[in-house]
Amino acid sequence: MLFKCKNCGGNVVYEPSRGIMYCPHCEGTDSEDRIDNHSMTQCVNCGAPIEVKDYISACRCEHCGSYLVLNERVEGVYEPHMILPFCVSRQAAVAAMDHEFSKRLFTPSDFMSAKSLEKMEGIYVPFWLYDYEADYDYAGEGIKVRTWTSGDTEYTETSYYEVLRRMAVDFDRIPVDASYAMDDGIMDLMEPYHYQKLEGFNPKYMSGFYGEIYNQSAPELEGRAQVKARNSSQEMMQASLGGYSHVRPFRNDLNLSRNGVHYALMPVWQYLYHYKGQTYQYHVNGQTGKVIGTTPVSKAKVLSYAASVLAAVTAAGYMLVWALEIL
Repeated sequence: MLFKCKNCGGNVVYEPSRGIMYCPHCEGTDSEDRIDNHSMTQCVNCGAPIEVKDYISACRCEHCGSYLVLNERVEGVYEPHMILPFCVSRQAAVAAMDHEFSKRLFTPSDFMSAKSLEKMEGIYVPFWLYDYEADYDYAGEGIKVRTWTSGDTEYTETSYYEVLRRMAVDFDRIPVDASYAMDDGIMDLMEPYHYQKLEGFNPKYMSGFYGEIYNQSAPELEGRAQVKARNSSQEMMQASLGGYSHVRPFRNDLNLSRNGVHYALMPVWQYLYHYKGQTYQYHVNGQTGKVIGTTPVSKAKVLSYAASVLAAVTAAGYMLVWALEIL
């Protein structure tokens, strides 16, 4: 499908900073007409052939530059339940990266160049969101050790306590990315999102961005969600066991019951930087602006910096010798 401007016929895209549909050609707002196209091989705007890779649900025509949303991959079994629209614009994502990396001395000179940043893309990444009820039954022995000195004698008192805990926790929307292309560890670091901003799916939010359908089903990925739920439950339980020198568990039963699962699209800005034969990935949370990534080190800058430091030290040494000769 294509969102076409009623006024000028241009491609209307979603503008994150204002939360509106915007035509960059005539600057019209909310002027879109939706044109459906069930062909996965032709651009609905110019008719040129398009190459659709596996799992792609939204792309850009290389011939006319129009952003296309593929009907077959946002409908039926592939229709998301929810979408979190982009809140961070491309300009804001670049600014967030600049704030994060600009003070790093040895970053290559073209790292944030306009030419390199042309490769930054906004992507709607598929996620499964899991809801769980956790029932935690814990029993153990808590040990407190108190030591004090009286005169020349040191005393130690060891006390033993029965520790019982019963905890119920509701987990709503534990996120697990369902994209082979996105590194799981990086997607975990992108959290947290503000899930109360999730909306019912509307394909108009995808205009202007790339997108994917889920690459793996909810049952295939549920193990990762359960690990997150278990780790969080155990952290909360451990936090309730403070005040003891040591706790020895006798019973440590945690049961999870899944209440629901939702298919959602989450916004991510991705920047791929190529340097010395390697590709470095950078990601910006499309809602919060959180930046993930580490910069490569330019050896030329390191050597230049070392040379400048050496020159400064040498100059200082000559000045010191000259001062001593005068004295």
